[in-house]
Amino acid sequence: MASAFRLSLRPKVSDNMTHLMVDFSQERKMLQALKFLPGLKFDSKYMNFRVRACNKAVAGEYSDPVTLETKALNFVLDNSSSHVNLRVEDSCVEWDPTGGKGQESKIKGKENKSSIHVTSLKKPTSGTPSPKRTSVGSRPPAVRGSRDRFTGESYTVLGDTAIESGQHYWEVKAQKDCKSYSVGVAYKTLGKFDQLGKTNTSWCVHVNNWLQNTFAAKHNNKVKALDVAVPEKMGVFCDFDGGQLSFYDANSKQLLYSFKTKFTQPVLPGFMVWCGGLSLSTGMQVPSAVRTLQKSENGMTGSASSLNNVTQ
Repeated sequence: MASAFRLSLRPKVSDNMTHLMVDFSQERKMLQALKFLPGLKFDSKYMNFRVRACNKAVAGEYSDPVTLETKALNFVLDNSSSHVNLRVEDSCVEWDPTGGKGQESKIKGKENKSSIHVTSLKKPTSGTPSPKRTSVGSRPPAVRGSRDRFTGESYTVLGDTAIESGQHYWEVKAQKDCKSYSVGVAYKTLGKFDQLGKTNTSWCVHVNNWLQNTFAAKHNNKVKALDVAVPEKMGVFCDFDGGQLSFYDANSKQLLYSFKTKFTQPVLPGFMVWCGGLSLSTGMQVPSAVRTLQKSENGMTGSASSLNNVTQ
């Protein structure tokens, strides 16, 4: 990339100089006048520059070039947006069948031991108490107060960083014994009972290893069976401005499926898992092989046409 401008220092010197003072006021005004800094995109280079010192007699060597650039999208899983039956860390999520029931049973046990006179006044209940009925103050620190972001059979967790522009790439690996999982993106408005791919606000590929093995693309409750093998690790490419969401075999870079749409709102990476777990790799640059395939595909694939031409 060519230099956007070159800084040249103009020191104030005198004939009987005992020291050198460098005046950066002009350069400061130049930097303050830059207007392109708002609206930066991930994984982009914006400017190269270098500096050198000089006076009336001599000029020094230029410094090594410095590049102003942004890093690739680096997100983690949003612990506050997950289903109660998911155990969430920054880069991994695992199905936890005890979820709210296990935590609340422990709390109830402690209450029964320490406050018998209080519990004797309570009416007997059956089933698993709703997370809403459990007071936040009685929960241990590990139990969140907003665990009803997703509920019912929507075993979902979202990423913590919204995608509003640019091209981004991340990878997902499922545990070998994982029964069912989905990988995709969704609008922030995805409902608490909604499952990825079953609404017009989410796009995903879904893997089912329970009873029968299926691999399918899903959007707006439409399903497209995929006649390809489920990869050990899946790459996800999201081109927000181009309205494209593509899934790849992360190792071979084989294209698995591609959605073509028009995103009208920021999207969040979304994940669903049941009886198993997922681990993520983020902060990755878009692989050159993926960029090449995206150009050759021109945003469309023949096998995906039944779900692609959807504008939301």
